[in-house]
Amino acid sequence: MKTFRDKVAVITGGASGLGRQFASVAAREGMKLALADVQSDALERALEELRAQGASVIGKICDVRNSEQVQALADAAVAEFGTVHLVFNNAGVGSGGLIWENTEADWEWVMGVNVWGVIHGVRIFTRLMLDAAAKDPSFEGHIVNTASMAGLLNAPAMGVYNVSKHAVVSLSETLYQDLQLVGAPIGASVLCPYFVPTGISQSHRNRPEDVRMTDRPTASQIAAQVMTDKAVSSGKVSAEDVAEITFKAIADGQFYIYSHPDALAGVRERMEHIVAGTNPPDPYAAAPQIREALRAKIQGASKPQG
Repeated sequence: MKTFRDKVAVITGGASGLGRQFASVAAREGMKLALADVQSDALERALEELRAQGASVIGKICDVRNSEQVQALADAAVAEFGTVHLVFNNAGVGSGGLIWENTEADWEWVMGVNVWGVIHGVRIFTRLMLDAAAKDPSFEGHIVNTASMAGLLNAPAMGVYNVSKHAVVSLSETLYQDLQLVGAPIGASVLCPYFVPTGISQSHRNRPEDVRMTDRPTASQIAAQVMTDKAVSSGKVSAEDVAEITFKAIADGQFYIYSHPDALAGVRERMEHIVAGTNPPDPYAAAPQIREALRAKIQGASKPQG
């Protein structure tokens, strides 16, 4: 997609974090916007801010785990703007801890948002775009799925999140190949940010009742939360930076989008071990203090208090 002006963008998780910054850049570029989020107050605030800037924008409360709500988002965008050109399947949540300690509800929540949300977005919006392209030879579209460096690496105590983001990378690569196979005028990208200061580490604030936590968090879950909060809050690359990088990548037809290219050294090492058939490397080999701090927090939190 080479031009953005007067095109239509749909953004899930659009009221805060990366999604909110995608909306700001899209509005600056003259796009019409359909924002979706589960947090009504944040969504209303985002709509007010964007309209004050002159943007043409609508909003929908949307739990991307629910295919009917994603379909309603697509229907609303088409009803308001006629079609959709650019989709950010961006809504995401996180959950940490030792992988065997995650509950069924943890898995259902994280996989529901991070994986099924992208599945619903790809299934619904790709078909919509293909129909639009069949009617308009000049149509061009693009889909950006937000994964993570956790979709290319496997740090300990992040199992549910790792699994969900690996699935998004695979889904996105397959989408790209399938679009190429049929010669569709639709591009695809996967965004793999590292630690960017957003609200992702506090996503449990919006955790739905049907997948609520019923047990007290384990020592590993508490430790993982503390470590993630610290890493996310100390990130030097901002959400605004990532949005700018992403829009440039879309214009350039770039599939893999990275916020922290230096982190690819760990990806390279992992791939070398996969090809060699050797055991997985320590993801914290270059920063052993992080592993030791995590281990200490898990062990310290699990000791009985006297």
